[in-house]
Amino acid sequence: MSHNAAIDLTGQTAFVSGTSRGLGERFAMTLAQAGADLIVSSRTLASLKDFTARVQDLGRQCLPLELDVRSKESIDAAVAQAKAAVNKVDILVNNAGCNVRKPALEITWEDWNTVVDTNLRGSFFLATAVAREFMVPAGYGRIINIGSVTCVAGYAGLAPYGASRGGIRQMTMSLAHDWGRFGITVNVLAPGWFKTSQNRVMYEDAGWVEYLTERIPLGRPGAMEDLEGPLLFLASEGSRYVTGQLLLVDGGISVGATRALPAKK
Repeated sequence: MSHNAAIDLTGQTAFVSGTSRGLGERFAMTLAQAGADLIVSSRTLASLKDFTARVQDLGRQCLPLELDVRSKESIDAAVAQAKAAVNKVDILVNNAGCNVRKPALEITWEDWNTVVDTNLRGSFFLATAVAREFMVPAGYGRIINIGSVTCVAGYAGLAPYGASRGGIRQMTMSLAHDWGRFGITVNVLAPGWFKTSQNRVMYEDAGWVEYLTERIPLGRPGAMEDLEGPLLFLASEGSRYVTGQLLLVDGGISVGATRALPAKK
């Protein structure tokens, strides 16, 4: 198999949740540019209109769906709509997510449920619905659960978020073990610090950006294009013998780096 063939997604269909902005939009476009047709979703169909047109301009099929992953009924309805419209889903990117940044003593019951229900419970039930309806019968699938560096590291003010992302890692290993016999791989793509709509206010603080950058061995926060290769690897035949794994794309911050010591003169 040539290198190009290993990442060619022509003829495949990818379902990406949370596609109306940020990382989800970029993930979906990356897959479309590699040849995949798309199923995209958001809590509001209107937010997908422009993106759907851009994908169709590439010559790809693009089915927009209304989906709130906090609702089992919404998940089941969206997957039923997908099944009525397409005959297969080869790739699922479980991207829909949210966050609440507060000190632990200020986290409410509702805060916790919103984050964990969206990031963890929603990812599980969307994965099981897609696997049941498409991937298990086909004997093939690539499921990419989106995590973060908080899968392996804890940060103040991110207790529910970190709990949900740690759970994503454990859930992924379990599903990989469960579904390997069906030809389905399940992995975690875990970005480090990337500027998104959720955290952009933090990047407006030059002092915080400097503090962050000092702790990243590669010397900068992530750029969107840094995620394209890892995503395509996990979505493609190039990763056919990789499952249950956590792929950190974090510039090395998870190794516990701090400011380098000055060289001795």
